[in-house]
Amino acid sequence: MCGIVGAIAQRDVSDILVEGLKRLEYRGYDSAGVAIYHDGRIERIRRAGKVSELKDALKESPISGGLGIAHTRWATHGEPNEKNAHPHMSEDNIALVHNGIIENHDELRDELKAKGYRFESDTDTEVIAHCLHEALKEHDTLLKALLATTKKLKGAYGTVAIDASQPDKMVVARSGSPLVIGKGIGEFFVASDQLALLPVTRDFIYLEEGEVAEVRRDGITLLNADGEAIEREFETSDIQHDAVDKGNYRHFMLKEIFEQPSVVAETLEGRIVDHQVYVETLGDNAAKVFEQVNALQIIACGTSYHAALVAKYWVEQYLKIPCLVEIASEYRYRETAVIPNSLFITISQSGETADTLAALNKAKGEGYLGSLTVCNSPASSMVRESDFTLLTRAGAEIGVASTKAFTAQLVSLLLLMVSIGKAKGMDKAVEHDIVEALEHLPSEIQKALDQADDIDRLSQAFSEKHHTLFLGRGQQYPIAMEAALKLKEISYIHAEAYAAGELKHGPLALIDKEMPTVVVAPNDNLLEKLKSNVEEVRSRGGNLFVFADKSANIQDSKGITVFPVDSQYAITAPMVYTVPMQLLSYYVAVIKGTDVDQPRNLAKSVTVE
Repeated sequence: MCGIVGAIAQRDVSDILVEGLKRLEYRGYDSAGVAIYHDGRIERIRRAGKVSELKDALKESPISGGLGIAHTRWATHGEPNEKNAHPHMSEDNIALVHNGIIENHDELRDELKAKGYRFESDTDTEVIAHCLHEALKEHDTLLKALLATTKKLKGAYGTVAIDASQPDKMVVARSGSPLVIGKGIGEFFVASDQLALLPVTRDFIYLEEGEVAEVRRDGITLLNADGEAIEREFETSDIQHDAVDKGNYRHFMLKEIFEQPSVVAETLEGRIVDHQVYVETLGDNAAKVFEQVNALQIIACGTSYHAALVAKYWVEQYLKIPCLVEIASEYRYRETAVIPNSLFITISQSGETADTLAALNKAKGEGYLGSLTVCNSPASSMVRESDFTLLTRAGAEIGVASTKAFTAQLVSLLLLMVSIGKAKGMDKAVEHDIVEALEHLPSEIQKALDQADDIDRLSQAFSEKHHTLFLGRGQQYPIAMEAALKLKEISYIHAEAYAAGELKHGPLALIDKEMPTVVVAPNDNLLEKLKSNVEEVRSRGGNLFVFADKSANIQDSKGITVFPVDSQYAITAPMVYTVPMQLLSYYVAVIKGTDVDQPRNLAKSVTVE
């Protein structure tokens, strides 16, 4: 969560810091602040609220200088107010920003108070600043002091610090929370995401677990957790500079919804050749490992978890092997029994999701055949920690509520399922049918997008509601779950999803004319069962909105509003039906006037537990 930017240059870095924060605001937007070395001292400005509040404050009281750090916060310890905003300081000379959670902050706070340190905030971060100040009493450089400080910390941190008495450098440390260093001409930058730095550089290195670094105008010194020097080459990023530009769209979320046809095409590019799935794109030795796979264990959180649930239907239908799906925050803390010859799969948009990354590290000692991550970030921790990687190629997703990344995950998981199937002898006719569906998917998604105005009008019926029920069966049940999540995330309407067959086991008690019931109804083998569930709701006075295949033969009638969806292929129907659900949530949120791209209490990349 949270966003970090740091810069050291001969020019003024204040605008670079603020622009970087603006690009990282999707990671947290409870408060923001900067600290810049100027004329022999560190000057600091912080504000509660979004980066725009900080920007206005800097217009009134400008700070300039060639060394500075900045932060936009998603609150963990302490309320989202000015005193808890980063950067935090120790005395007048140390300024520090931090992403993550320090688990032993109470113990360290007591030790530091006993040494005379005063605390101005309720945060765990201020503990690090004072620890660093204390360590400088025993170490002659800021880098050595930071390395000593990290030895005392338990938990997750990505941290950057500057010292007014050593204004020719900044120091950084990473454990569990990502940091990237960017290189310019005679200047260097630090951020929690390379997106923040694209206006000033495209050359980056990524800190690994436990590493610390000293960053100067003339270069960097990189050390591992044992204090040993490391050499690492800078890599050139190919992310588009305008990835954080809304273009002509009102919100990033709407832009990203409409990008889905091209995202699907990009995800398929080079992975379907001559109407066949190309297994070799997954990496060396993948096919040999896949031959041995007798079960899959998929771990994910949030939207990625819903994608995994859809994949479970595909895997067990086509591969006839068990597919276990679990929420990462549950898996990582319990005893597990591993099915022999299981492949461990993680799914994450950022590749830095704390619980999923911890689950991956736990799995390494549990006897899995190997690990594979489905991820949107090629330089992320999960990519580096996994044996195999399937990149989703969704591009930068700025809206906190995931849309195009979810669709790209579904497409990638379907490709993965076929790849494993081919290694295990999947019938070529089955592969042909799936590939045909995938090749037609971009155009089917575009047809759904072409109905946006109709969904906009439909959304009026939800704007004054306080609760919504979503129903689906089979592989559409996770799509109903995802639809409910989207609606609650951005419109703040309470929403639940149920497998439609569960209605009579309790949820029917909720049905009344005031609560809309949204049904996902493709023309598949469960359609007749689903029609019975629709009738159960209608007969009890429910207000139904049925997103139905044109051939499903469900008609508008009293209590039932039917919205037609055109999906020719059953296996890719989850991706097609996702689109109107996303649009519905978006337009309801717009009517209600919520902050669509930055919903309250949430952040994009969940790098804390």
